[in-house]
Amino acid sequence: MATTEIASTVPAAQGQIADSCVMVIFGASGDLTKRKLIPALCNLARDKLLSGEFAVIGLATRDLDTESFRQKLSEEVRDDTTTPAEAAICDWLLQRIHYVQGSLEDPQAYQRLGAQIAAVSKERGIRANHFYYLAVAPRFFGEIVRQLGAAGLAREDGGNWRRVIVEKPFGRDLESARALNADIKQVLAERQIYRIDHYLGKETVQNLMVFRFGNGIFEPIWNRRYIDHVQITAAETVGVETRGGYYETSGALRDMVPNHLFQLLSLTAMEPPISFSANAVRDEQAKVLNAIPPLTHEDVLSRTVRGQYGEGIIGGAPVPAYRAEANVAPASSTDSFVVLKLNIDNWRWAGVPFYVRTGKRLASRATEIVIQFRRAPFMLFRKTGVGDLTTNQLVIRVAPSEGISLRFGAKIPGPLMRQGAVEMDFCYADYFGSNPSTGYERLLYDCMIGDQTLFQRADMVEAGWTVVTPVLDVWQALPPRSFPNYASGSWGPKEADEMLERDGRVWRETGTA
Repeated sequence: MATTEIASTVPAAQGQIADSCVMVIFGASGDLTKRKLIPALCNLARDKLLSGEFAVIGLATRDLDTESFRQKLSEEVRDDTTTPAEAAICDWLLQRIHYVQGSLEDPQAYQRLGAQIAAVSKERGIRANHFYYLAVAPRFFGEIVRQLGAAGLAREDGGNWRRVIVEKPFGRDLESARALNADIKQVLAERQIYRIDHYLGKETVQNLMVFRFGNGIFEPIWNRRYIDHVQITAAETVGVETRGGYYETSGALRDMVPNHLFQLLSLTAMEPPISFSANAVRDEQAKVLNAIPPLTHEDVLSRTVRGQYGEGIIGGAPVPAYRAEANVAPASSTDSFVVLKLNIDNWRWAGVPFYVRTGKRLASRATEIVIQFRRAPFMLFRKTGVGDLTTNQLVIRVAPSEGISLRFGAKIPGPLMRQGAVEMDFCYADYFGSNPSTGYERLLYDCMIGDQTLFQRADMVEAGWTVVTPVLDVWQALPPRSFPNYASGSWGPKEADEMLERDGRVWRETGTA
């Protein structure tokens, strides 16, 4: 089969084929394009979900043209292809990639972009549908949208659509998030704005709604009567690597909590939506975020922990402290570790704490949601050999090994009444197999078919920052005195363990099956 026919002649394996459209990547010469976006598009083409009437235009400041840009991507993408079929798919996509050189702040660059879109659309027979991916620093978000509006590239007419995917972080605090929302909405309607969170591209995250609302045994016990507490962890073994300059202006709290972790929290805690339509789901997520009482200044001191990694051992090799990383201040007070103890002030979750934890240079890489159920009454076992009852624990593993495990107690074989903990474990790859995935496939596809379910809405963004901003304010007013306060390769500062110990609880050994 000729490579020009790959995406158009075979029906999609599942779902509808994406609309005929042009994808424009701002900041196309950067790392995200080669590592995630182009491989994700190749995977969509492999699964027959891309239209044959499709093209990509990259815009960046680097002095490249279409041929040199294609050659650059070809060398980078081919390293990940393992079969001739995959190579053919990559070739098919590369022939549909074009490049425009220009500054993000230059109106002439947008005129050249418009001309390139028109020429490519005519050549490929593509409908006048465009979506723009802002793979750039956050300071350019508002500027790019303003320039698109001024050039007429955001205007929808004749039944065609224009959409913009905005990378995180969306704002630095509540005030800046509100300002950015207002700025963008001068040009775009909310239905055109796709605030992306790549965590929501994970199968396990998408499965949360199916798991909760499609199984009769879980939803009846998904509340304060049966659940003791919830732990949500996003742990990384890597440090800031080449992102020291960005991280110095962000830190773990800004970088991870109002987007990634609050998305996981809201999907875990939300009420059943009336349907799987985008706004029905996001209405329920927004209700959860609005039900989290912002922490007072006193709460911040007792219900949050921040940390910064020192030197240590990861994977048997020594690694430097955060302050020794490139583009990091020698006396930096930037947080690389965060714990928040939050409550959701509604009927379902009254009195159930949600412990949210994230950090870099930790003992293992894992993103998990832990549902810790209440302990059963012990009186029946008082005169047996059972010393303590195993508590039930449900673990939803988001990364790196996606799956779900359930811990419960069972009698140990023998003449005595003794109990042991056992686990039932489900792994996605074992049951359904696995295809190469970047986590961006579903998100790009959803943008092309107009499904905003897995993208943040303006009110959700602002609700998240409403919770986080008081913490930022207190931390700015009271600089940390003990940084660095945890060794690389550990599970963070001792204060994180002490917070749960005061509540009679412990962290799960994250990363274990």
